[in-house]
Amino acid sequence: MPPDQQNEKADVVRTEIDLLREAVTRDKLKRTRRLLKAMHPAKIASLFEALTPEQRVAAWHQIDERAEPKVLAYLPARLRARLLRDLDAETRPITDLPADAVPGEDASLEDEPQTQLREVLDALNEHKLKRIARLFRKLHPARIAGLLESLPAAERATAWDMVDNDRTGKVLRHLQQEVRRRLAAEMDLDDLVDAARTLEPDDLVDLIQDLPESTGRQILQALSQRERERLESMLSYPEDSAGGLMNMDQIAVRANIKIGALLRYLRLFEDLPPNTDKIFVVDRKNHYQGILRVRRVLTALPEASVADLMETDFEPVAVDQPSGAVAHRFEEQDLVSAPVIDENGLLLGRITIDDVVDVIREQAEHSMMGMAGLNEETDMFAPVWTSSRRRAVWLGINLVTAFLAAWVIGRFEATLEQVVALAVLMPIVASMGGIAGSQTLTLVIRGLATGQLGSGNTRILLLKEAGIGLLNGLLWALVVAALAILWFGNWAIGGIIGVAILLNLMCAALSGVAIPLLMHRLGIDPALAGGVVLTTVTDIVGFFAFLGLATLILI
Repeated sequence: MPPDQQNEKADVVRTEIDLLREAVTRDKLKRTRRLLKAMHPAKIASLFEALTPEQRVAAWHQIDERAEPKVLAYLPARLRARLLRDLDAETRPITDLPADAVPGEDASLEDEPQTQLREVLDALNEHKLKRIARLFRKLHPARIAGLLESLPAAERATAWDMVDNDRTGKVLRHLQQEVRRRLAAEMDLDDLVDAARTLEPDDLVDLIQDLPESTGRQILQALSQRERERLESMLSYPEDSAGGLMNMDQIAVRANIKIGALLRYLRLFEDLPPNTDKIFVVDRKNHYQGILRVRRVLTALPEASVADLMETDFEPVAVDQPSGAVAHRFEEQDLVSAPVIDENGLLLGRITIDDVVDVIREQAEHSMMGMAGLNEETDMFAPVWTSSRRRAVWLGINLVTAFLAAWVIGRFEATLEQVVALAVLMPIVASMGGIAGSQTLTLVIRGLATGQLGSGNTRILLLKEAGIGLLNGLLWALVVAALAILWFGNWAIGGIIGVAILLNLMCAALSGVAIPLLMHRLGIDPALAGGVVLTTVTDIVGFFAFLGLATLILI
C-alpha cells in the first residue's frame, strides 16, 4: 500500500478513536451508539484495542446486540477474555428471577420491586444500560411499566430505549395514560406501528386514543384494511362506554349445529381468545340469542345440539351502557366475559374481565386522587410546570373558600377582641365538622360509584347520617365542653363550644349526603369537587355558630 494511503487510513482510524474516546469519556451515550452503529464489527474490535478497560466496557454497552457476537469474534483471545470477565463482574449483582415469579411467596422477595428499581437507577447512574436490558428481559411487561413510572422523565426515556422492540407494545399497554402518551410520542413512527401490531384490538384502541390525532391516523393507515375497519368501528364509541371497552375477538355460532361440529370448528383455531368462558349464539343475521358456556361444551355428548345447552336468559350489555355500570355488573355477578349488542340486537363484540379490572382500578384511583384535586392519571414525575398548573387551580379554589371563612370570622372581630379564648377554640369546631363531613362524603361517593345509592334509598341514608351526627355531636359536645371549662374555668364558653360542635356535626352529616347527591344530579363529579365545597360549608357553619352564640351570650 502506498505511504500516502497508509497515512490517510491512519488519520481515519485516529479520528474515529478520538471521537469514540471523547464520547465515552464525556458519557455521550447516543453519540457513542451512532458511532459504533456505523462501523463494521472488525473496525469496532480494532478500536477496542486502543481503549482502556473502563472505556471498553462503557462502549460495549452501546453496541447493538446483534453485532456483539461478531465483535467478539474479531477481538484477540486475551482481550476477549478480559472484556467478558469485566462484563461478568459488573452484571453479577442483577437479581436473577424467573419471569413468572410472584412477589410475596417468599420472605426474601418482599422488597423485590424496590430492589429492581435500585438496580435500574444504579445502572443509569453508571451508564451500564445493558444491565437494564438484561433485567427487563426477565420481567413481566407490567413490572417493567411499574419501574418506568417510578423513574424521573429523563431517566425514564433512557430506560425505555432498553426495552426490546417486540415487547414495547405490551409494556405500553400497562403504562398509565400520561406516561404512555409521552413515551409513545418519543418513538419513531415505524417502531410505534410495530409495537401497535402486537396489541389486542381493545388495547390498541386505548393507545390510539392517548396519542395525538395525526399519529393515531398514521397508525391506522399502516394497518391492513380489515384491521383498520375493525379499529375505526371500536373508536367510534365513547371511551367510557361498553363500546369503548369491548373487543371483537368473540366466537359466535348458530343454535342448530351439533357439539361435535362445534368442537371441530374450535380445533381450527391456533388458540382461543383470552378469557373465553362463553361462546355466543346468533342467528343467520348475527342477532344475539344466548350463550353457551365452554364447560358445557367440554362435557356434552357430540350429538347434542347447541340449542339444547345454550342459555337464553343471559342479558347482553348494550353498546352505549356506561363503563361504570358494566364494571358494577361484572363485580356483582362474578363475570369473566359478556356479549355486547347494538340497539337492534346485533352482536358487536364482547367485554372481558381484564378490561373491567382496569375500569374498577381507575374508578378507585379517581375517587382517591379527586379528593385532593388531582387527576388519577397524573404522572408522579411529570414536568414541574405541568403539575404546578394543575394544582394551582385547586389551590386558587381553596383560597376563595378560605376567604369566605375568614370573612365570617371578620364579622365577629369585636367579639374575638374581648374574649381571646374564642380564638383558641375556633379551630376545634371547624376541624370536628370537617372530619365528620368527610366520613359521610366518602361513604356517599362510594355508594354512587358502585350503584348502591339511588333515589329509592337516599332518604333512609340521610336519616341514618343525621342520627349519627346527632349521637356523635352530643358525645363530643359534652367532652369538648368539659375540657373547655377545665381549661378556661368558664361555664359559658364550655356551653357555647358544645352547642357549636353539635350544630356543626349535624350540618356536616347532612351536607356530606346532600352535596355529592346534588353535584351528581348536576353532572359534576363529587369526588373532584365535593371535598372543597364540604370544607367550606362546615367551616362557615362552625365559625358562625360558635362566634354567633358567643356574641349573643358573652357580649
